Amino acid sequence: MRDVLPKLSEWWGKGEPVALATVVGTFSSAPRQTGASMLVGAHGEAVGSVSGGCVEGAVYELGQQVLADGRPVWQRYGVSDDDAFAVGLTCGGIIDIFVEKVTPETFPELGAVADAVRDEVPIAVATVTSGPAERLGRRLIVQADSLSGTTGSARLDDALRDDVRGLLDVGRNATLTYGVDGQRRGEGLSVFVEAFAPPPRMIVFGAIDFAAAVAKIGNFLGFRVTVCDARPVFATSSRFPGANEVVVEWPHRYLAAEAEAGRIDGRTALCVLTHDPKFDVPLLEVALRLPEVGYIGAMGSRRTHDDRIARLRERGITDAEIARMSSPIGLDLGARTPEETAVSIAAEMIAKHWGGAGVRLSEREGPIHAG
Repeated sequence: MRDVLPKLSEWWGKGEPVALATVVGTFSSAPRQTGASMLVGAHGEAVGSVSGGCVEGAVYELGQQVLADGRPVWQRYGVSDDDAFAVGLTCGGIIDIFVEKVTPETFPELGAVADAVRDEVPIAVATVTSGPAERLGRRLIVQADSLSGTTGSARLDDALRDDVRGLLDVGRNATLTYGVDGQRRGEGLSVFVEAFAPPPRMIVFGAIDFAAAVAKIGNFLGFRVTVCDARPVFATSSRFPGANEVVVEWPHRYLAAEAEAGRIDGRTALCVLTHDPKFDVPLLEVALRLPEVGYIGAMGSRRTHDDRIARLRERGITDAEIARMSSPIGLDLGARTPEETAVSIAAEMIAKHWGGAGVRLSEREGPIHAG
């Protein structure tokens, strides 16, 4: 919903009804992830996408139906047995779509949700997507220290409070299954949780030309990007327009302070581009001992890498800790320019996150997407 939230909020603020279609489940080579959303406006407008084009027409018609009768609908789309191009997903995947009518009456908390997302305050929306008809579309809004709304069951609200906060901590969407009155081991009722956590962080160390390209692609991928360097003459906002912030500080001190403040987590990407031992060795000593980091990559030649490893071992860094580091950084794309190198680094980060092999798809068999 994050991508369509500005338009949804605009229509909601005007009191105009809108059908909100959300991907609440995916299987095999599904084209979009859970949370992908599409709006159908009261005047026939369509905003967003749930499948990259495969089933948008069918979802649009479903949205018009929901606008007309007000009843939420759960619908599964897969490959059509008769004609894969008619309605089904030609990729062979399966997606579950939940379509609901959104108005100030049906979703009074939407304004607060939009404000929290804009201000990067963690918030989650838990919506009943299957179960008793009178409960469909009921929702609970969960923040770290508050709840609003209700699913229609106090017991289910209590169960969701803890489960949703766990998902919110890691910024993950999920469909949770309970008994109709919130029994944790029960069946019969599903709740889709969309967690709006602040964007993951990318910290780029080293104010060099490669850092500008990495910051730009990090921003494109949805990271909140910080560039850090101890040299004020190089660490300037004008040199790094793709960064959200530029910090002048010794890299190891900055990282240690951010970790101490709780601003480094399992989604954080650390790109060490200094390839200067007086900067990167103390920095990597801090980074490799952090309990949770999504990605640690260090730039440098093979000779630089070997020297770096020797220096880290002298400081007591173990082989297991060293194995957490991608060095030399990036996938082998034959990259030469800063921009090509940034693509190489981004490709490695994506492959690590999703478990990709980093090989040409034309050389593989089976599903494109794992899981």
